[in-house]
Amino acid sequence: MDRVLNSFIVSLRGAGVPVSVSESIDAAQALALCGYGERRVVKSSLGATLAKSAAEKEIFDDCFERFFTFESLKSPMPQGRASGEDEMPSDMPPIGGMILEGDMGGVALAVRDAARASDLQSIRYFTQRGMFTARILQALELDRLDRYVADLYREGSAGAEGTARQLEQGRDALIDMVRRFVEEQYAVFARESTERIIERYLQDVRLTELEERHYERMHMLIRKLVKRMNERFSRRRRRAKRGALDFKRTLRAGMPHGGLLFETRWKKKRVNRPDVVILCDVSRSMSTVVRFCLLMLYGLNEVVARIRSFVFCSSLVEVSHVFDGTPIAEAVERLRTGEGLDIHMGRTDYGSAFWDFTHRHLEAVTGKTTVIILGDARSNYGDPAEELLQKIGERSRRLIWLNPETPPMWGTGDSEMKRYMHHCDLVMECNTLRHLERLVGVLVRIP
Repeated sequence: MDRVLNSFIVSLRGAGVPVSVSESIDAAQALALCGYGERRVVKSSLGATLAKSAAEKEIFDDCFERFFTFESLKSPMPQGRASGEDEMPSDMPPIGGMILEGDMGGVALAVRDAARASDLQSIRYFTQRGMFTARILQALELDRLDRYVADLYREGSAGAEGTARQLEQGRDALIDMVRRFVEEQYAVFARESTERIIERYLQDVRLTELEERHYERMHMLIRKLVKRMNERFSRRRRRAKRGALDFKRTLRAGMPHGGLLFETRWKKKRVNRPDVVILCDVSRSMSTVVRFCLLMLYGLNEVVARIRSFVFCSSLVEVSHVFDGTPIAEAVERLRTGEGLDIHMGRTDYGSAFWDFTHRHLEAVTGKTTVIILGDARSNYGDPAEELLQKIGERSRRLIWLNPETPPMWGTGDSEMKRYMHHCDLVMECNTLRHLERLVGVLVRIP
C-alpha cells in the first residue's frame, strides 16, 4: 500500500471512522485502477470503499478535503534569483537554494518529506505541536541555514548581505509555513484524541459551571448515553422474555414423548418500567441541571414507561404537555424561559410548591410511581412543609431527591436538605453527566 493512502487511512481512523484491513486493500485496489490523476474520481473511489454510513461519509468528506489540500503551504517567499546567476554554494543547505530560487513546489515537497521523516501522522495532542514543528525544521537543516546566513553577514559585502536578508525573509516564511502545516495535520490526525479529551472533561464538569459553548456537545453526549442505556435495557427485556430454563416444566412436557426433551419451557421474568413524576426547581441556579436532566429522562423511552413533569419556583405548574409533539431540546428551552407557562418566577418556595402538588396533582402518584425531586432545597427561609413531602413519599413507590450541591453544603444557610432527606428513599448529588448515568441505573437497576 502506498504511503499517501496509508497516511489517509490513519487520519480517517483518527477521526473516528473504523477502517478494516480488507477495506484498506479494497481502497488500494481502487486507486490502482483510477490513480491519483483526477481528484473527483479519487474521492469517489475512496468514499465507496472506506465510508460505510451517512455519518462516516460526512467525516470522510471533511478528512479528504483537509488531507488532500496544499493551501497551508502557500506562504510568501522572496523573489527568486534571476536566471544565469552563479550556482548555489556547496555549504548552503538545499532548502536555502529553494528559497533563493523561489521554488515553492520544492519547498512544499521538502516540508512534506521532513514531516514524514518526523512521523507527523502520530501527533495526537495539542501539546505536541511545538515538538513536531521543531523536528521538521531540524530535518530541513534550519540550523545549518542560520549558520550560513551568519557567515554571509560576517563577509560584509553588499551582495552577501542582500543574499542574507533574502534568506532570512525566506526562513521566517518557512517557519510560519511549517507551523501552519503542523496545525492542519494536527486537525487531520488528532481529531478523535481531542474529542476524547473533551468528552472526558464534560463527563465530570459540574453542570452548574458548564459554559454555553459546550451545550451542543453535551446534548450529543446525552444522546449517546440515552442510546446506550436504551440498548442495554432492550437486551435485558429480551433476556427477561425468555428467562432461564424451567427444568421441571420441561421434564413434564417431555413425558408424553418418552422423556425426550422435544419442548422446552422457560421461566418468565418481569422487568418493570417505572412511571416517573419529576418536580424540577427552575430557578436560575438550577436551570442548567434541569435542562440536561429532562433531556436525558425524556429520551429514555425504553427505560421509563411514562413521565409527568412539574416545574416550580414560587408556584408549581405541570409541563408534561410541553413535551407532546415538540422536540425535546425545544421543549426544555421553553421551560427555561417560562414562555407560555402559568408560573411565577420569584423567590424559590419549596413549601408552596409541595402544597400546590399535594392539593392539585397528588393523584399522579400511585404505588407504582417513582417521584424525583430535582432541586437544591434552598427555600429562602420559608416554611419547608416537610410533612407534605412525607405525604408524597408515603404514597409513592420511591422518592428520590437529586441535589446539584455537594453534600457538605446540604443544610447550610437556607438549605432544608437535612430535614427533607429523612423522608426520601434515596438522596443523590446530581451535577455531572456521570451522576445522570448513575440515576438511570437507579431507576431500572441496570447491572
